[in-house]
Amino acid sequence: MNYEHILAQEEEGIGIITLNRPDVMNALNCLLMEELVQQLRHYDADKDIGAIIIIGNERAFAAGADIKEMKERDFINAYLHDFVGEWGSIRKIRKPIIAAVSGYALGGGCELAMMCDFIIAADNAKFGQSEINLGIMPGIGGTQRLVRSIGKSKAMDMCLTGRMMDAQEAERCGLVSRVVGGEQLLDEALETAKKIHTLSQPAVLSIKECVNTAFETSLEEGLRFEKRSFYSLFSTVDKKEGMEAFLEKREPNFSNK
Repeated sequence: MNYEHILAQEEEGIGIITLNRPDVMNALNCLLMEELVQQLRHYDADKDIGAIIIIGNERAFAAGADIKEMKERDFINAYLHDFVGEWGSIRKIRKPIIAAVSGYALGGGCELAMMCDFIIAADNAKFGQSEINLGIMPGIGGTQRLVRSIGKSKAMDMCLTGRMMDAQEAERCGLVSRVVGGEQLLDEALETAKKIHTLSQPAVLSIKECVNTAFETSLEEGLRFEKRSFYSLFSTVDKKEGMEAFLEKREPNFSNK
């Protein structure tokens, strides 16, 4: 598919989506996000794709939402057209999504990274919810996911002041899973995605559902959902293969069944 604002490629069962508006530091506009969601859905439906990476460039993952696109919108326009409403559909993608973040991930860019399943950051990455500097607030999950990721105090600090958090602080407080050198970022994300791709897809999808349930519901409901998912995997061919391989001291050959 030909896109205007993203690039898409596949490598050994991994879908790689590159945000591609370098002249505006990958500012997120409606067309870019429409293309991104379309490609994510395409990869989600492709049985040969086991995991997905979203990456920007060295300077910016995405430096925020496109201010020019938002400037003339008023309440009734945003409300009636459900402005940015479709962007949240990223969380409905079933396959694991890794955000590989280098440079700035601010405002909508930080929110996009948090919509992914986990973040691998280059050592030059900077995260922030800078909307307060524009007289507005986060509107794509920033106030909600940030609290769940790093706690109320740091989330309040970032959202109220617009201050940026560097990669090292982001790792310490749990916003990112690991930090690597900038030149290693894509390789690290690919290696991680390829590892996921070698594993049982029913188990991978179930784990993603369960972790997201923990993120979004009570402990009691999460434990109930986890147990039900755990039991369901006992009916898979991969469960039998994985356990036999372990007992036979060999690598498993999963068939995603």
